[in-house]
Amino acid sequence: MWFNRDKNNKEVDYRSVNDVLGLTKKILKVLLILLVMLISWVVLVILRELSVKNILLTILGILSPLFIGLIIAWLLNPFVKWLSKKHIKRPFGVLIAYILMLGFFGILIGTIIPVLYEQIVDFAETLPSLFTTIEEWLTNFFNNLNNRLPFDLEEVRANVFTQIDALGESLYEDLPTIILDVSRAVISGFSTLLVGLVIGFFLLLSFENIEETFIYLFPKNWRKDADDLFGRINTSLKNYVLGVLVDAFIIFIICSITFSLVGLRAPLLFAIFCAITNVIPYVGPYIGAVPAVIVGFSMNPTIGFLTIASIAVIQFIEGNFLQEYIMSKTTKLHPVTIIIGLLVFQHYWGIIGMVLSTPILAILKIIFHFIDQKWDIIDYDDEDEIVEKKEVLENVQSSSN
Repeated sequence: MWFNRDKNNKEVDYRSVNDVLGLTKKILKVLLILLVMLISWVVLVILRELSVKNILLTILGILSPLFIGLIIAWLLNPFVKWLSKKHIKRPFGVLIAYILMLGFFGILIGTIIPVLYEQIVDFAETLPSLFTTIEEWLTNFFNNLNNRLPFDLEEVRANVFTQIDALGESLYEDLPTIILDVSRAVISGFSTLLVGLVIGFFLLLSFENIEETFIYLFPKNWRKDADDLFGRINTSLKNYVLGVLVDAFIIFIICSITFSLVGLRAPLLFAIFCAITNVIPYVGPYIGAVPAVIVGFSMNPTIGFLTIASIAVIQFIEGNFLQEYIMSKTTKLHPVTIIIGLLVFQHYWGIIGMVLSTPILAILKIIFHFIDQKWDIIDYDDEDEIVEKKEVLENVQSSSN
């Protein structure tokens, strides 16, 4: 097959050789993916057994002001660099960036917090009636099922009502403690944020020197590749973070308006919850929708169905336009890859793992692509390169015709 069968004309059949090489590369690609999955699973198991999660959370808690400062400096650095190109000295650029950032969040908080506080107080006052309404609705629901089904659901109904009563009693008894804990957390978080802002300000003054110092930690022969790799990771993560923040802000605005229009109680509270959970790809919107829908049905069925309809429309728009753009343009990950990552990271790391899974997978893909480009292991092409090659091939064919 690889050689012509004619003994007098022994020539290599290059098409067959290319087919064999292509099949071999595909097999190697599958084996490499399986190997990466196996190594990732082993690493996750080892991390879980060593309780690394608790250690990391403790370190993050201690060094949280430093991390906050790094993130602030990292996000604001492109704007400060742009101001530098406009012949504004870096210290003045940092000061302008901080004034704009603090002014924006000051206006936002000053506008939202008073309204949100009133809505939370109003919602807390209606909690007893809310539980009563839910119990009445469940009673009617189980009565209708008992009339239509051949078996009795009384035991199930009793267990459900027991859980609801226990939840209501625990909320009533623990409410002062919860309020005190939340107040302490808010004060502690505010002080941590304040220290982080101060650290971020000074880091931003010399952020470019920090980047150069980090690159110089690598051996001299590796510095160019390290600079290229970290530049790719930096661009991808920055676009992803900014995209997620913009996406969450848009979701908050839309949910606040729609929840207010349908008559849902405490619309800002549920809009904030939907915006926060929306950070988790694909499953986050459904997590955020559950409390709003429950409260909507507890008020009356019309508000409940309108809440479901509004959330469905919002998620259709967000899932097909906003989030699709963020995932495809910043992470370049297939939806199946994202979902598998969410399941694995949720199993080992919970909600925190679900939030971090997508950026971590994006970083791993960038590293893998960089290594493959450097050493040509399996000749991997991402979507942009495939499109670029198709365009080049089409241009060549059109020019030849």
